[in-house]
Amino acid sequence: MVVSLSRLPLPACRKLCHSVVDGLCGREPPHREEHCADWSLDQWLELTHSLTALFRLSVGNNSSDQQVLACLSAVESGHAEAVLSVLRARQEEIHSALMDTTNNISSATLQDFDWQLKLALSSDKMSSLHTPLLSLSLDVREDRALRCVSMELDRDSLNTLITSLEAVNKVVLQLK
Repeated sequence: MVVSLSRLPLPACRKLCHSVVDGLCGREPPHREEHCADWSLDQWLELTHSLTALFRLSVGNNSSDQQVLACLSAVESGHAEAVLSVLRARQEEIHSALMDTTNNISSATLQDFDWQLKLALSSDKMSSLHTPLLSLSLDVREDRALRCVSMELDRDSLNTLITSLEAVNKVVLQLK
């Protein structure tokens, strides 16, 4: 729906793009009356959502100028260049907003951890067990309250936990 950008003069297109970025970054979003009061509400919402998605995806995927212009191929070249110039000018700001949104998914953070390795020699069901167990204590801060999470893991559970943490680490590294 970014095709309807061509209906705006270039300065108004730039102003709209900056307003969309403002809304994406948590400030005042664009208002239809300020930019194009003659558009229907559906057209307006589709345009702003399309621009927001374009900015998010372009910054999130670290898209090149050619990739962004390819997404805007249906728009007149002057308007596409205006969108690209706003994107490049405010790329760091959009990236910070996206990171804040991702970080706010969970308010819990790991403060500290402690671990102990134990060898279970027997249990009430078996006289000879010889199974290594890891006791893991996590201190998690959630909304200014410190909470201790303790778990005891056998070898398979520990491998599953390590695999999950490695996958999370890969995602975090990709976001950086």
